[in-house]
Amino acid sequence: MDEKKDTELKRSSKAENILSQINTKTKLGDLRKIAKDIKKDHELAMELWATGEFLPRLLAILLMDKKLLSQDVLNKLDKDMQIHTFDERNNLMDWLMANQITKDKKNIALMESWVNSPSALQRRAFWYYQARLRWTGQTPPDNTAELLSAIEAAIAQEEPEVQWAMNFTAGWIGIYDEKYRARCIKLGEKTGLYKDEMVSKGCTPNYLPEFITIEVNKRMNN
Repeated sequence: MDEKKDTELKRSSKAENILSQINTKTKLGDLRKIAKDIKKDHELAMELWATGEFLPRLLAILLMDKKLLSQDVLNKLDKDMQIHTFDERNNLMDWLMANQITKDKKNIALMESWVNSPSALQRRAFWYYQARLRWTGQTPPDNTAELLSAIEAAIAQEEPEVQWAMNFTAGWIGIYDEKYRARCIKLGEKTGLYKDEMVSKGCTPNYLPEFITIEVNKRMNN
């Protein structure tokens, strides 16, 4: 028997019912509504994850039990994400970080150890989390100087998905920490990352000199 068909036959009626509600028109808000009704259901989450499909996997992340996300489980999820396109796997890891990993102190500690992980997605999560602490207005840990030195040393050689998160962190350091602002702008000028990137109307450019200047001006004018 075909392995895929065999898996489909074993899928629970609950999973089948949910999958029938998801299609190409389904939005993130729709997934959140479904998840709100179901709440936590790790077994169901793993069934949805096993489909290998992007939207069911986003929903699966919302239903996971954060207490069961050991390093081994996270490594497996990371490996599974590699079947997706570049943007999809980044979205899956960012969604996992925001909706599960940051909700548990043990998992945050794991993520904070990923700065030198062999996995690019895990390194991305480490840097995106550092940016997020600053971007969401939380008091960041006393590691800004260390982070900035690490970014300066490694950003040029990093994988594109990690580069973006490092750049994002440098941006928010420059916005919130005036004593490092000129250094962060200089970093952007030196790397030239995202300098010629086209952005949609109303969106802030990723190029550090523009990103920092625009966001600082927003805060000064409020």
